[in-house]
Amino acid sequence: MILVAIIACEIAFWVAIVAGLVARYPLRRPRLGVGFLVAAPLIDLVLLTLVAVDLLGGATASWHHGLAALYIGISIAYGHRMIAWLDAKFATRFRGAPRRAPLTGAAYTVACWKDVARTALAVAIAAAILGGLIAIVAAPDRTAELLGFFRILGIVLAVDVIWAVSYTLWPKKAPAEAAPVR
Repeated sequence: MILVAIIACEIAFWVAIVAGLVARYPLRRPRLGVGFLVAAPLIDLVLLTLVAVDLLGGATASWHHGLAALYIGISIAYGHRMIAWLDAKFATRFRGAPRRAPLTGAAYTVACWKDVARTALAVAIAAAILGGLIAIVAAPDRTAELLGFFRILGIVLAVDVIWAVSYTLWPKKAPAEAAPVR
């Protein structure tokens, strides 16, 4: 049940974002676009409510509940960036805006470390949600699975730190300029 809710919320999240950008660019209805974009965080609230109701209704926590907490954390921490990325794609396609140059070198490394901060925020939000669920359910036998999910949150953060360290040590190089064909 909760896995289906997570998938439905993920789909609804992207549908709201794409609908907002379609309204903004091809349809030239920016206010309608904002309405759709505002719906995206509300979808996270719906998912959080569904998870809480499920657990308070007597369900035993599973990895799905932990996944929902992680999904909400990532959605909040990375949501603005994901929307900005897609907005730039739409602006390029529908308004002729210049393409963003790919990041390389120190700029890419800085971006990786900013992602570490976003991931730390996502993990902190997910941990707070998990802790809150454990506290409100107040049934250790039904929420034991959620305690194990804290380890997964640590792994998620560790992987992102390793990624950033790797680009600090070995920066991403700009692609070589192609020689003109004669």
